[in-house]
Parts: sequence; C-alpha cells; structure tokens
Amino acid sequence: MKNMYAQISEALKQGKEAVMITTCTNGEAVHIIHTGDAVLDWRNKQGTEESLHIERTGSQTMIVEHFMPKSRMFVFGGGHIALPLVRIASMLNFHVVLYDDRPAFANAARFPDAHEIICDSFDKVSVLVEIRRSDYVVIITRGHQHDEDCLRAILRGTLPYYMGMIGSKRRVAIVKKHLKDEGFDSKKVDMLHAPIGLAIGAVTPEEIAVSIAAEVVHERRVKLSKPGSDCAASRPSESESDVNLIEWLAGERDEASALVTVIGTDGSTPRGAGAKMIVKLDGGIIGSIGGGCAESDVRRAAAEIIRKGGYTFKTVDLTGSANENDMACGGSMTVLIERIKAVTTDHTPIYITT
Repeated sequence: MKNMYAQISEALKQGKEAVMITTCTNGEAVHIIHTGDAVLDWRNKQGTEESLHIERTGSQTMIVEHFMPKSRMFVFGGGHIALPLVRIASMLNFHVVLYDDRPAFANAARFPDAHEIICDSFDKVSVLVEIRRSDYVVIITRGHQHDEDCLRAILRGTLPYYMGMIGSKRRVAIVKKHLKDEGFDSKKVDMLHAPIGLAIGAVTPEEIAVSIAAEVVHERRVKLSKPGSDCAASRPSESESDVNLIEWLAGERDEASALVTVIGTDGSTPRGAGAKMIVKLDGGIIGSIGGGCAESDVRRAAAEIIRKGGYTFKTVDLTGSANENDMACGGSMTVLIERIKAVTTDHTPIYITT
C-alpha cells in the first residue's frame, strides 16, 4: 500500500483535492485520508473550506488539513508580456500553461519556465484545454479576435477562479457587449478582470506583467467576492504546505525523520498554518517554518521525537530580542512534531477514501 502522502500527491497531480485528518491521542497520531469526490462530500458535511482546522476534546486533538492541487495559470498568447509573466507566475508556484498558435512563440526555448506549452489555433481552445474552477486564466493574445475566441471558449465551460483579458476600457466594453448580445450570461461575463492587472501605472511589458501577477495574487489571497451563484466565487483556502515537500514525503525513505507542521499562529509569524518542514536524522532540514532561532528550537525537539517516536506539540515564541541576522516577528506559532519511519507504509494506520 502506498503511504498517505503518496495518496495525496497522486490526487493533487490529477487535479483533485485531498483532506488529511490527524487524530493525536495517547501518544499516537492516526491519519485518515480523503481524496477526490470524497473531499467534497466531507466538506459539505463539515461546512468548512479552511486549509487547516483544529478541534480539541479533552486529551484528544484533531487536525484537519485541506490540500489543493497546485494552482494552474493558463496564459493565452506568447508575446512580449507573456515572457516576464510566465517567469513570475512560475516563481509564484503556479503550474503555468502557455498557449499560442505560432511555433516560433510557443516553444520551450522561448518559455523555459512554462510547465506545459500548447501550439495550436485559438479556435481549438475548448477542445485542447479543460479548465477547472481553481484555475487562473490570462488572455493576452496578439489580436482582439483571438482574445474573444479564447474568452468564448472559457465562458462555455467550467469557469476559472480568475480570468483576465488585456485591452483598453473602450475595447473591453465592446467585447463584453458582443458576448452578452451572443447570449452569454451577463454575470459570468462581468466576472472578467479587464482591463487586466492592478492600476499601478505600468508601461513596459515587464511592468504590465507585474501588474497582472499582483492582481492574481490579490485574488488568490484576499479572495474577493464575485457575482453569480453558479460561478467560481469561492475557492478553498490554500495552505502554506510546499508541494515539493509533499513529493519528498511521498517517496521511499531509508531513515527515520520528523515532520513539523505549523498548526496555529498568533500575531506576526514568518509562515502560516499548514507550513511544513522535515528534520532528518543527521539534523538536515527540508522546507522551512521560518528560519532563525525558532527553527533551531524545533529541530532540537524533532531530534528527540526521531529518537523516541510518537509526537509532540511545541509553542514557539517569536517575541524575543532580534539581531541583524534573526529578525523577530513578534508572534508565536504552535507546531506538531511527529516521527516518520523509514518504511513507506509505516507512518501509523492509513484509511483511504477515493
């Protein structure tokens, strides 16, 4: 049987959500995994889309972590704005898909940071691209007709969480009128962010790319409300869990280690709830919960857990005096530290629902 993080990793790669319920009691941490459609059923029963939720009953603590697939950004158009935008989006941990109809523009040499590249005509978008409700769509083709073709294809399918299109206010108004006259739902059309990007006075392609990325981050984190009950108006909160760290946990390991998960914060902290870090037997780490003295204290506690097994909760105070190399944030965080054994199937009981 695959370990629980392999199950989570597989679900995320398939674009599915996953929920892990960890129950800590009597010195043992028991994990239950839900993936795929079972997540929706579970979420509807619980009535929550929080990335991390904690319930305490007597000596028992239940921690619910909600894992979302890596956010995808579709960039339609491989012109001069797309070049810096794809680089920035990749840095922001998006899975970037670049789409253009010109082989000279849609290629890996031009876009080394793109995870996928599609080269085909824009009137085939609805056939070649399957949009999820958690996706982000940026339409910046070289011509208004191509922009409209892409937008029509998007509006006919599952609406993404974010869709933006480049263009002047006048041109955007004309496009919206065309679409509404063609019978597209006006509420869905009005979800379009256009002109695209935050108003920062951007002029150069690089500045415009920054303004687009800034608007995307604003939507991603602030979660602005959107009209239309059947639109992608809400997206489960994204935890700070690192996708690469999940991949490491999913693989085989030849030595015991400790997994550190931030389960609560108070005040200003370098990382939020859901952030994870691996502490290896030799003291090495993978990932981070913020660095500095706080991380050193956690590493010492993790070494003890690796030695004796089980789990422990630790509250890390970040209000201590700061120096030039270790700036204090002023808050505190609570972390769960649990031992991960070397055998892939041996991390405590696993129950999989798919």
